[in-house]
Amino acid sequence: MTAEQIQALLQERFGDKITGGNMQAIDPWVEVSPSAIVDVCRFAKTDSRLLMEHLNDLTGVDYFEPDAAKQKNFGHQPHVEVVYHLSSYTHKHKITLKVILPRWQNDKAGELPEVPSVSGVWGIANWHERECYDLVGVKFLGHPNHTRILCDDDWVGHPLRKDYEFPLEFQGIRGK
Repeated sequence: MTAEQIQALLQERFGDKITGGNMQAIDPWVEVSPSAIVDVCRFAKTDSRLLMEHLNDLTGVDYFEPDAAKQKNFGHQPHVEVVYHLSSYTHKHKITLKVILPRWQNDKAGELPEVPSVSGVWGIANWHERECYDLVGVKFLGHPNHTRILCDDDWVGHPLRKDYEFPLEFQGIRGK
């Protein structure tokens, strides 16, 4: 199936839960509402026309320009995206799904955005979601072990956030 056919199938099945997409991108992607991501992923994995057996990667991206002077030309409203790269060994096709979230839950600085976990669909999502939480600061609701995976448990903040300020010192070790 082509990316366009996959998008059409998802649109037919999930209607307005498929909120956008870009089929001309190098990696064509389909935007999914946060509330539907688990159902869409389960369908993508199990429907005989798709059989997306593999979650290649799940990552987070912070779309934010901390320099106020550059913000005007940034081209995006600040937000966080969770990006799911799926592929089918059986059918030899692939698609990227995206969930777009506010940078902060309820527009309250410091309250991390939330999306349901897909770790019940693909086991490998367990590690990918922990990495995304650790580095980008996205909470995965229903995750079986929602803890840091790369940074120490007592690390403060999420280092891949564009406005993150690295500590001058951590556990007695001095940085720059």
